[in-house]
Amino acid sequence: MKICEFCKVKPMVGKTIARRGMAKKKGGVGKKVTGITRRRFFPNLQRVKALLPGGTVKRIKVCASCIQAGKVTKAA
Repeated sequence: MKICEFCKVKPMVGKTIARRGMAKKKGGVGKKVTGITRRRFFPNLQRVKALLPGGTVKRIKVCASCIQAGKVTKAA
């Protein structure tokens, strides 16, 4: 599954909005929405060999923001 082991971040749901026409500030009559489709935003997961509490080394999926924040101690 696409879930971070530390912060439990999951894929989020959003929408893509397709528009046509010229913007008003560029001299047009304005943008018109022609379609809305659902999409998913996935976390930036990395497979890392991490040193877990208790001294065990395990390969886990962790998001990049947890790695940058220093929540994960990488195994040598």
